[in-house]
Amino acid sequence: MNPEWDGLLLDCRLATMTRSDTPYGLIEHAALGWRDGAITYAGAQAALPDAPERLAEHVARADGALVTPGLIDCHTHLVFGGDRANEFEQRLNGASYEEIARAGGGIASSVRATREADEGTLLAQSLPRARALLADGVTTIEIKSGYGLDRDSELRMLRVARRIGETLGIGIRTTLLSAHALPPEYAGRADEYIDYVCEHVVPIAAQSGLADAVDAFCERIAFTPAQTRRVFEAARAHGLRVKLHADQLSDLHGAALAAAFDALSADHLEWTGDDGVQAMARAGTVAVLLPGAYYALRETKLPPIDALRAAGVPLAVATDLNPGTSPLLSLRLAMGMACTLFRLTPEEALRGSTVNAARALGLDDRGTLAVGRRADFVVWDAERPADLCYWIGGTLARRIFVGGRSM
Repeated sequence: MNPEWDGLLLDCRLATMTRSDTPYGLIEHAALGWRDGAITYAGAQAALPDAPERLAEHVARADGALVTPGLIDCHTHLVFGGDRANEFEQRLNGASYEEIARAGGGIASSVRATREADEGTLLAQSLPRARALLADGVTTIEIKSGYGLDRDSELRMLRVARRIGETLGIGIRTTLLSAHALPPEYAGRADEYIDYVCEHVVPIAAQSGLADAVDAFCERIAFTPAQTRRVFEAARAHGLRVKLHADQLSDLHGAALAAAFDALSADHLEWTGDDGVQAMARAGTVAVLLPGAYYALRETKLPPIDALRAAGVPLAVATDLNPGTSPLLSLRLAMGMACTLFRLTPEEALRGSTVNAARALGLDDRGTLAVGRRADFVVWDAERPADLCYWIGGTLARRIFVGGRSM
C-alpha cells in the first residue's frame, strides 16, 4: 500500500486559527497531514483510520505539543545597509532626533549605507535578520524597499528580498516604498521626487515583477495626502495593490485615504480617527499594529484598538523590523508587546500574526491549518497558544515546516 501523504504529525494540539466557536480553533488530540506542500488533514486523530502511520511516508509524534500555522510578519524593512545602533546610544545620551539628522544621521544614514552596498553585500547583511525571524517561527515575510530612494537602489533592495526567499526557502512578499522619505538630492523638491517615483520607479517595479504592492509614508515629516494619492494612482495604473504607513504621528486621514484605494492594510494608526476606522471597515482594509516602533520611540498615543474591534476591522501584528525605530528580530516578542502595550488578547495577537497577517498581504493560501492551505506550520515547545505571548524572549519553536519541508 502506497502512502497517501508525504507527512503526518500525530499527538498534537492544533491551533487551526479557522473560524470556529472554539478559541484559537483549537483541536485537542489532533493530527496534521500534508502532501505536495499542502495540508491534507487537520483534525481529530481519532477520526483517522486504524494504524494511521500507514497513511504517510514520514510520521512523527508531537507528544502533545502545540502546533500553529507558520507566523507571518506582514510589515518589515528587513533589507538595509549598515545599522543605527550609534544613534540609539546618542539619543539615550541626550541628543535629539533633529540633531542627529542634521549631523547626517537618521534615515539619511541608512540611505547612504544602502546605496553604497552592492547586491551581495546587502544580501549578506540582511540574511541573518531573516534567519532570526525564521528561527522564531516566521514562514512568510513582507519586505519593503525605501532605503534606496533612487530607481536602481530600490530595485536592488527588492531583488535582495526575493533572493532571501530563494536562499531560505520561505515565503517573501515585496513592497515598493520609494515614497518613504525625501532623498537628499531632492531637498525642497518633494513634488518633483513624487513625479520621479510615479514615472520612473513604480512602472519598472511593476513590469519587472519585483514588487507585489506599493507603500508610502503619509506624514508631515514625509509626504502629504495629495502626494500619497499620486503614488497610489500610479500603483493602480500598473496593477499593484497598495498599503500605507498611516497616522503614526498625526491624523492626516491616511487610513481613510488608504481605504479609498482598497488598500490591503493601513499600518501604525496611532492617531487614526473614527472616520478612518469606519472607512477601513467598509473597504476591508487590515489594521497592522506595530508595537515595536511604539516601544522604541516611547510613544504614549495608543492606536484606537477598541474602535477598530467594534467596527470589525481585522487586526494584524508585525515587527516593523527596521534600523531606526524598531530593530526587532522577533515576531513573537511583537505579539507579546501587542498584548502588554496595546491590550490585545493572546488570541488576537496570534490571529494577527497568522490569518490576519496573510490577509494584510493579499494571501489566501496560508495563515490557517485547513485542508488545501500551504503546509506552513510550527511545532512549539508549548502547550497553550497563550504561551507564545506569555514568554518574553527565549526559543520556543521546536520544528518549523514551510510547504511541508522541515527547515
